[in-house]
Amino acid sequence: MAAVNVTDDEFDGLIGDSDVPVVVDFWAEWCGPCKQMAPHIDAVSEELAGEVKVAKIDVDANPIAPSKYGVRGMPTLMIFKGGKLAATHLGAMSKQAITDWIKQSV
Repeated sequence: MAAVNVTDDEFDGLIGDSDVPVVVDFWAEWCGPCKQMAPHIDAVSEELAGEVKVAKIDVDANPIAPSKYGVRGMPTLMIFKGGKLAATHLGAMSKQAITDWIKQSV
């Protein structure tokens, strides 16, 4: 399953109602590293389908969730388990690094 785009309105429900950990990619249209990482995020979402959910949130269009979790730089990845923040990574990563980070964090 490909990564899903979420809005501020959907964010709390997504992370709170999930029975598996949720990986959230906080990104921005103007962010070069975010664009480079986007295909990796989608590939990891496909590979780890069933183990985690992967969501993307555009920080410019949806400022509430990034502000709530202190996102200051892009790209930022966060993992939520049971509705609570479990891990954070700031900066671009390769596909393998993303996969390894998720597996170590969940």
